[in-house]
Amino acid sequence: MRVNIRSILIDLLLAVVLTALTVAGMPLAERADPQALALAVLSTVPIVLGRVAPIVTMLIIGGAMIAYSLLGHADFPIFGIGLLVSLYTVARHRTIRVAAIAWLAVMILTMWLSLPTAAPSGWPTVVNGLLQAVTAWVLGDSVQRWARRNKRLAKRAERAAAEERVRIARELHDIVAHHMAVISLQSGVARYVLDTDPAAVREALIAVNDSGRAALAEMRRLLDVLRVDSDTDYSPQPGLAQLPDLVDRIRSAGLAVELDITGTSRELPPGPDLCAYRVAQEALTNVLKHAGPARARMNVDYGHSTLTLRVADDGVGVASSTGSLTPHGITGMRERAELYGGVLTAGRASRAGSLCC
Repeated sequence: MRVNIRSILIDLLLAVVLTALTVAGMPLAERADPQALALAVLSTVPIVLGRVAPIVTMLIIGGAMIAYSLLGHADFPIFGIGLLVSLYTVARHRTIRVAAIAWLAVMILTMWLSLPTAAPSGWPTVVNGLLQAVTAWVLGDSVQRWARRNKRLAKRAERAAAEERVRIARELHDIVAHHMAVISLQSGVARYVLDTDPAAVREALIAVNDSGRAALAEMRRLLDVLRVDSDTDYSPQPGLAQLPDLVDRIRSAGLAVELDITGTSRELPPGPDLCAYRVAQEALTNVLKHAGPARARMNVDYGHSTLTLRVADDGVGVASSTGSLTPHGITGMRERAELYGGVLTAGRASRAGSLCC
């Protein structure tokens, strides 16, 4: 068990204060007896070790109180406060079974020390001691439960932060991969026709500018989540409502795309809506980058409780260094679909996915 210096100092201060109170509460005759004084001090000083060895601490304190009584000394000063503190420490740092055994031992000890000298009018004092022991146990157990709850919440927060970092990384990948593909292709076209077709160069540069602006806007919306400024822009992330803009952007990059929407369109929850948009974006980007000269068709089907999105192309793919055609799947999208209860399949000729929504 790790104990920091501050905790040790607090326990030391508590032991000193309780020892002083215990000694001050002793009758003068008992205080003058070295044996009684040593046992009284021994009933509080071990509190310093309570966090490290709570059971041993309670045994030492209990043994000192038993010896004090067996040697015929007067009633124990300030009701054995050290024993109550040690019981609290056991309940705070040990299991409930161990704490229950310790509590039972304290009950027996309290009754054994009090009953022989307790007159009928002294029973309230006995009951008061028992109630104090119960309070110490309940308080220690409650503090332990609170500490365990805080640890669970801290672990849950760490997991949530890790999942959020993964989500942001995926979003950045999708944004950068898509827009950089468009920019790369359009800048290549502009370079190729730079001296022969100024109009095509102008259109290509306009497409590059639009794609760059769109990428910056999406990244800004995403990264603004991490900021705490009062003027943060909380614009929503893209969804299926932005599919026509996505298709137009892909068309401007040189890929012929046909968009077909079937079923009754409806507003989706933010998570599935963004997931469907990213799947469509990644699929079209892959067609643009890897299918070669091709035409693409995107179908969005709104079912009763599902959404099915299909992207198909008639391209032949890109030849690898060995001369074979290399298929390209949808990077990181299966996990997205599974997160919302969906499935995703991908191949060289078609890319399809469905979500529950």
